[in-house]
Amino acid sequence: MKYPAIQNYINGRFVPATTSETLNVISPLDGSFLSTVPLSNSNDLDNAVQAAQAAFPGWSKTPIKERVQVFFRYKTLLEKHLKELAELCSEENGKTYGESVAEIEKCIELTEFATSLPQLITGELLEVSKGVECRTEHVPLGVVASIVPFNFPSMVPNWTIPNAIALGNCMIIKPSEKVPLSCGRIAELLKEAGLPDGVFNVVHGGVDIVNAICDHPNIEAVSFVGSTKVAKIVYQRATQNLKRCLALGGAKNHLMVLPDAIPDMTAQNVAASMSGCAGQRCMAASAMVGVGNVDHIIAKICDEARKIVPGQNLGAVIDAASQQRIERYITQAEKDGAKILVDGRNTKVPGKENGTYVGPTVIDYVTPEMSVAREEIFGPVISIMRTNTVDEALAIENKNPYGNAASVFTQNGGMARYIIDKVSAGMIGVNVGVPVPREPFSFGGWNESKFGVGDITGKSSIEFWTKLKKSTVKWNAEAGVNWMS
Repeated sequence: MKYPAIQNYINGRFVPATTSETLNVISPLDGSFLSTVPLSNSNDLDNAVQAAQAAFPGWSKTPIKERVQVFFRYKTLLEKHLKELAELCSEENGKTYGESVAEIEKCIELTEFATSLPQLITGELLEVSKGVECRTEHVPLGVVASIVPFNFPSMVPNWTIPNAIALGNCMIIKPSEKVPLSCGRIAELLKEAGLPDGVFNVVHGGVDIVNAICDHPNIEAVSFVGSTKVAKIVYQRATQNLKRCLALGGAKNHLMVLPDAIPDMTAQNVAASMSGCAGQRCMAASAMVGVGNVDHIIAKICDEARKIVPGQNLGAVIDAASQQRIERYITQAEKDGAKILVDGRNTKVPGKENGTYVGPTVIDYVTPEMSVAREEIFGPVISIMRTNTVDEALAIENKNPYGNAASVFTQNGGMARYIIDKVSAGMIGVNVGVPVPREPFSFGGWNESKFGVGDITGKSSIEFWTKLKKSTVKWNAEAGVNWMS
């Protein structure tokens, strides 16, 4: 075991869980045994909530200009420890070191945005009548919780941590039990940055802790990122318990490629979108719809895919179960009549034979009813469908139940605008394979990719992590009693 047994982080220190049940943490890169993670119970969550409740009065009353000083220092620490954090991310998640560096750089950007929050929540003040003022101000909610997935061990936690805490809340985070190491290091860096004890807590575990978070009477809001199946359950359970909830689910992102698309640029973007982070991201290109004759572009996509080498510029998928599931999708597509142009099955990386790798896979002549066209595969696989018209392509995209992202590759501005207007997705790209908006714009999709109102990132996250207080004040006694009284 490379690292000590993982513990929960409560009230500023690492503490053992009250249960002895654990899971092994295995690196997807080479199958090495990293650590053990506790499967905590509701008692552990209660302890974390109590610590957060005790910290909330002092933290929430600290002026926001002072609160964000913690995140100026935290940003500096992220920069200082970037290499270490990236190596840890790669080790527990399986993505390449370069991808892990980019993930930590995104954490730095997210933290940088949080330091600007004092300028964004100044509220409003208006003299609505002689001597009468109305004012709004943003007030923190209290204790909030964030449930995060395995695919971005640092970035997704940092979608919520800087904004929610800088806005005055105290937080409990539940990492994926598959990648529990990064959140512990984040806790250490936040403490080093000066965050008071109890403001940030980490409780490890599985489904029991997720349920306990949704049920806990003293948790005011819950954010979730993961599969659509679980997002629905979390949203329903949390809101049934009268909590504010925003749950981000899965995706089946479609890239529409038109004949006038620039071949080299399109091929490079499509291949990178389908294979980045081993396809384990809700912004990955999972389906491509070729409109008209795009054979020349598909040939170049295959050429680009063959340049992607597992263990070099392609990371591992999270575990053996995921590897087997992805390969079953490819095999089923072949049985259904699709043509495998680039086959990533049965991939072994020399020297890392126990790693869990799937090579880049390009599947052509897919039809919309095939499972590879309908379901989220979460691997480096792209399914190509063909249509004669843009409207037929749009019909395929809009029929899928998800709505995270969609992209179009074309040099026709009018056609790009037409597709932007018609497509049913929350994030749209034009000649961009992964249309993730940068701060201060928020991340989030539509349809079955998102449950709840608002955003957990970007400027609009202010509305999710705070509540508005409105006050009306009258000082002019000479005005007497009027309709405003």
